[in-house]
Amino acid sequence: MSFGDEHGYGGDQGRTDESFGGTGQTRTRLPDARSGDAYGGPRRPARGSRSLITMVGVVILLIAAIAFANRGGGGDDAPGGGQDAARGSGPGAAPTAATGVKPVTGKNGAIPSGFARNEQGAASAAANYVVVLGSDGMFSAESRGDIIRATHDPAVTNGLLNDLDEAYSPGFLKNVGLNDDGSAPAGLTFVSRTLPIGTKVTALSPDTATVEVWSTGLVGLAGEGSTKPVTETWFTMTEKLKWTGGDWKITSSSQTEGPTPVSGGNRASTADEIAEAVQGYGGFTYAR
Repeated sequence: MSFGDEHGYGGDQGRTDESFGGTGQTRTRLPDARSGDAYGGPRRPARGSRSLITMVGVVILLIAAIAFANRGGGGDDAPGGGQDAARGSGPGAAPTAATGVKPVTGKNGAIPSGFARNEQGAASAAANYVVVLGSDGMFSAESRGDIIRATHDPAVTNGLLNDLDEAYSPGFLKNVGLNDDGSAPAGLTFVSRTLPIGTKVTALSPDTATVEVWSTGLVGLAGEGSTKPVTETWFTMTEKLKWTGGDWKITSSSQTEGPTPVSGGNRASTADEIAEAVQGYGGFTYAR
């Protein structure tokens, strides 16, 4: 998936439709230990998160955030999950190519809507849903409700929101470093962003689709005195989609760790540099 194709993307979190990104390799350079700032310390090993929460429709960076909040302890490898039994029976697994099809024009709140009822539309919906479900809006009860209702099949919305309200408990938010209402402490900037790297449609019918979205994310608190510095995660989200109400909506999702690139040698930025970047660079309103 490419954010640099012909569509010209804007700034905030939410996205959608059918312009597909490239097939090139992705290399990410991560912090080393040369900086005296909190961000310059050695990277902590990734922690498995599966044992921390199990529920149908686990949403995007919740697992990564839980691992982040509890990274002082060990964990097992993340479970394999969510791959459709019909793999191979749907569209081919080759990377999608740019199509030249213009983005959708509809929006459900700040979230793009009106995806095409085809393979490209399903892949676009899944990528855009990953972005908004990995946003900092998921840490506030009010905005979380809006996000879930905009991205999920109404048949599963109420049950999922109940599960998520329990998962995003005051204790969990405290472990992440946030206040009880999901806001960041004074002087700190909370970061939770997800960028899709690529998609793969593994099953497709006129009414259902299964899409895997390989993604990277940032989560943590930026600013002087932060004890939860912003770190990156790599994961693959598998979304089962249903065509309902004239659009693709999620019926369930699951997450696995990786694929994770080899660490590079970039110097870690300071806490202030990270905070300034987050405040100065908006997210995307349309993923592909």
